[in-house]
Amino acid sequence: MSASELELSIDGLAAGGDGVGRGPDGRVVFVPATVPGDRVRVQVVQEHRRYLRGRLREVLRAGGDRVEPRCPVFGSCGGCSWQHVAYPAQLRAKRALLCDALQRIGGLRVPEPLPMHASPRSYGYRSRARVHVHGGRVGFLRARSHELCPVSHCPVLEPALDALLEELSDRPSGDGIVQLAAGEDGRVACSAGSRKQALLVSNGEGSLESSAGVFVQGNPGLRGPLARAVVEAAGREGRCLELYAGIGFFTLSLAARFGHLVVVEASRRALRHLRANLSSAGIHHVQVRCEPVEGMLRKPGPSALQPDVIVLDPPRVGLPGGSAERLGGLGARRIVYVSCDPATLARDLRQLTALGYKLERVEGFDLFPQTAHVEAVATLSAGREAGKR
Repeated sequence: MSASELELSIDGLAAGGDGVGRGPDGRVVFVPATVPGDRVRVQVVQEHRRYLRGRLREVLRAGGDRVEPRCPVFGSCGGCSWQHVAYPAQLRAKRALLCDALQRIGGLRVPEPLPMHASPRSYGYRSRARVHVHGGRVGFLRARSHELCPVSHCPVLEPALDALLEELSDRPSGDGIVQLAAGEDGRVACSAGSRKQALLVSNGEGSLESSAGVFVQGNPGLRGPLARAVVEAAGREGRCLELYAGIGFFTLSLAARFGHLVVVEASRRALRHLRANLSSAGIHHVQVRCEPVEGMLRKPGPSALQPDVIVLDPPRVGLPGGSAERLGGLGARRIVYVSCDPATLARDLRQLTALGYKLERVEGFDLFPQTAHVEAVATLSAGREAGKR
């Protein structure tokens, strides 16, 4: 075996999706396409003082959770990282990654139990996709690259959306990024061409208007459980402030529980859907603000909102710098934080708990099987200091 090759055992899965083992000198080695329990031969491709990155050369002994990927371009396409991992092992790994981030980054005690909600379908579940069109080819980006990986079918997409992907790949038009979406009535939409139509999605309590270019949770099988977890954590009493409201995925359910609700969303396109959804539901008591959350929190006197409960669903980067402190300064007795990145969630919770909040409950949701992504809902309650206005 050459000096650039190692033989090692894989012990776990990392947040980025790689398998993790240790080299002979004790340094951590990250290896894509490996599974805990694998014994592998690896070529070292990057060397750092504290860790190495390797490329899988050979599986000498397969771990018990290794399975055959369903996609012919798995390993080249950057969309999925865990098709070779049995689904129960994916769930265990995601729970471990969430706990590790809360403990290591957040310095937090993880509340027990920490449930991990499985997706009803581990393939054919995804109702939204962002595809690239370039030089007459359609596909996703290759792993850790800006290079296109051409595809005409994707096994994680809902069948109707997969059919739309095939149609687009047969007749690509122009270059750029195209958003694809499927509604829960079987209709599909595209952000380009003639299919720019509204779609209906469900939050478990009713249908909402959406479209291909606007964010909404992409796994229909977990939309209802996720929405119920959030509104149940929020409660029913007092004044509620919802940040990053989007099309109103949580808003309509919150409006049924709070007599005073202020929602904030910066995207005008999302707000058009939000207002249409509120109007369709006959809801008129919600105050809608079109502005960035960080801008709203920087304004003089935001504590005049006097929220008892804050619900927020920020993008993957989490709260902008300084926003956690301003948010904590509003004096809400409860904060419900929906996150799609355990690392930024843990960072923001660390700041909020430093202001006197206590982490009461965390739930995980596997909205993206076959990937290392994990969604979480964290509920915080105000301590004596945090509750002061």
